[in-house]
Amino acid sequence: MINIILLGAPGSGKGTQAEKIIQRYNLVHLSTGDIFREEIKKGSAIGILAKSYIDKGELIPDSVVLKELYRRALLHKNAKGLIFDGFPRNEKQGAMLDLLLRKKKKPISIVVCLEVPEEELFVRILKRAQISGRTDDTEEVIKNRLRIYRSETEPLKEYYKKQHKLIEVNGNRDVLNVAHSVSTSIDEFIENKNLK
Repeated sequence: MINIILLGAPGSGKGTQAEKIIQRYNLVHLSTGDIFREEIKKGSAIGILAKSYIDKGELIPDSVVLKELYRRALLHKNAKGLIFDGFPRNEKQGAMLDLLLRKKKKPISIVVCLEVPEEELFVRILKRAQISGRTDDTEEVIKNRLRIYRSETEPLKEYYKKQHKLIEVNGNRDVLNVAHSVSTSIDEFIENKNLK
């Protein structure tokens, strides 16, 4: 089983690259963004709670996210692996996820981090907001989300580097080039660690 975490700031292309990784390695995609948008659309209790945080550009509390993620992961017990997109977002969540997966004897194998300059991220998110009509992508909220990423999520790179699981990829190129770099890095990592 191969479990992958996809890291990157908002607008770095995580969703796009996650789809390509899923197709290539036949993994189950667990995107906290997709999960909570789906719950918000349904108007469920967890969706209403999540929306109250998202609308302010704040992070949904760890306990809420982990509980929902765990519930979703249990639906795919026979999967070849999972890809976590949007979680963990800080070191505390990383440690919580490690603990949970170690108990199940299915630890994180690889962490892929997409690196994109901040100016480019801002342009991409604004463009995405215009195309998709996502109400959470206002200038003020974008700035706040990028600040939170730099202060809370970016330190995860060091956390996973210490575990020798981090792969950093230049995400400031066209989608296919980025996808090629990601898959090449994952293939090499799998080969070196005998994860096949």
